[in-house]
Amino acid sequence: MSNNFYDENDYNQSNRPPQEKLILRPPGQQPPAQRRSHQSPQQGQPPPYQEQPPAHPAPRLDRQAAYDQRNPQAPYDQRSPQAVPNPGYPYQQPAPPYQRPEPGQLAASPPPQFSRRRRRRGGCTIGCLALLVVLVIFGIVGSNILQHITAFGSHIMVDKTRSPLSTDNGYMNTGDRTNLLVLGYGGGAHDGAFLTDSLLTVSLLPQSHHTSLVSVPRDLYVQYPANSGQYTRINSIYEFASNNDKNPAAGGSAVTQKIALITGLNVKYWLTIDFTGFKKVIDAIGGINVYVPDSFNACYPKNDDAAVDPSWIKVQFNKGMQHMDGATAITYARAREPAEICGGTTQNQAELTDFGRSARQQIIVKAVLSQIKQSSTWPRIYSAMDALQNAIHTNMSLADLSAFALKMDLNDPKAAHIGLSNQNVLQVNPDFTITAANGDWAAIPAYIKDHLYN
Repeated sequence: MSNNFYDENDYNQSNRPPQEKLILRPPGQQPPAQRRSHQSPQQGQPPPYQEQPPAHPAPRLDRQAAYDQRNPQAPYDQRSPQAVPNPGYPYQQPAPPYQRPEPGQLAASPPPQFSRRRRRRGGCTIGCLALLVVLVIFGIVGSNILQHITAFGSHIMVDKTRSPLSTDNGYMNTGDRTNLLVLGYGGGAHDGAFLTDSLLTVSLLPQSHHTSLVSVPRDLYVQYPANSGQYTRINSIYEFASNNDKNPAAGGSAVTQKIALITGLNVKYWLTIDFTGFKKVIDAIGGINVYVPDSFNACYPKNDDAAVDPSWIKVQFNKGMQHMDGATAITYARAREPAEICGGTTQNQAELTDFGRSARQQIIVKAVLSQIKQSSTWPRIYSAMDALQNAIHTNMSLADLSAFALKMDLNDPKAAHIGLSNQNVLQVNPDFTITAANGDWAAIPAYIKDHLYN
C-alpha cells in the first residue's frame, strides 16, 4: 500500500469489518497467513452496504473512492441521501468529519479541500473594483472632453439657440445631395481682411459618400445686391454683407444665395475660416502631406497688412510629395503674384491664375481631411479645436458638421474636382474680371451637373 491511499491488490478485500485497523508494512513483507473472518450481522440489523467486486481487474479508483475503502460507510438504510458516494463528482460531495486516529492507527486522509471558488470571488472583487475605478476615471475625462466639445460647438455656431449636439432633421440619412460652402479669408484688422479668397462648395451624397468639390474663382464678376444693377467681385460679398465679419450669419447667408444661383446647387450650409486659424489647425495636427502636381514659383507678401510690412518674399514649390506645416500650406494655397515683383522670373504662369489657385486650395483641403481621419491624429484634435474656436463660424450644428466631414471621401479616385475656369465655362475680360463665357450663365450649372459624382 502506497502512502495514504489504497493498494490495487486490496480492492477485493473491501468486506473488511468496520473495526479493522489499517496496518502499514514494509515493502516485501507478507501479510499474516490468516485474516479475521467476517462476522455476520447481528439479528435484527440489516447487512452492511456492499459493492459487488467486478469480474475484471479493478481500475485505480479516485481519491474519494480510496477514502471510502479505508472508511467503511454506515449501513445503507442509515445513511442520508447526501452521504451516498458519487464517484463521478468526488469534490462536490460533503467530506465526513475528521476523527483523531487511535494510537498505532494510520490517519485516513480526508479528500482534499479546494478553495478555488473563494479565490475567484476575491479576484472578481478586485477586478470589479479596478474596472469601476477605470470607468470613473474615463467618466471624469469623458465628461471634461464632452464639456469642452460642447463649448467649442456653441462658440462656432451662429445660431446660439440650438444645441451643438442637435441635428437638422437627420438630413445625413437621406439620399438628397447636401452642399456646404467653405469661405476662407485672411482675417485681421487691415483693409480687405474679410475678402473671401477661397470659395469652395463641398457637394456630398451622404449615403454613398460620393463627394464633389466645386471651386468658384474669387474674381468672378457678379451682380450684388440682386437686381440692383451693381456689380462686384464675388469675394467682396461676405465683407459687405457681414459688415467686416461683425455679422457672420448675414455674410454667410448672402454668399450662399449667390453661389446657389451661379452653380445651380441647393446650397444651404456655410462655414467661414480665417487663414490664421487654418494655419494653427494644420500645425496642431502635425502638418500635412501634400503632393505638388506642378512646380511653380511666386512672390508672397511678408505680411497681409502692407502697412505693417510691404515687402515680398520669394517662394518655390517643386513637383512631388512634401510635408508642409501651417505657414507653408497657406502660402501654397494662396500664392498668386508673379515672380517678377520680387526680382525673379515666373516659371509657371498657369499656377498663378485664380483657376490654378482654386485647384491648389482643393489639394490642401483634401490633405487636411486625410490627416484628420488618421487615428494617430485623433489625440491632437483637442488642441486643434482650441485653434479653431475663434477662427470659424457656421450655420451647421457641431454634430452635423462632424457627420458631414466623416462622410466626405476625397480619397475615392472618382471624387469630382470641378474648377470653373476659362478652360470650360468662364472667360477673362480685358479688365481682368471673370464672367460667364459669351454671357451664357446657364452653361455654368449645366456644366457642374454633368461633372458631379453621382
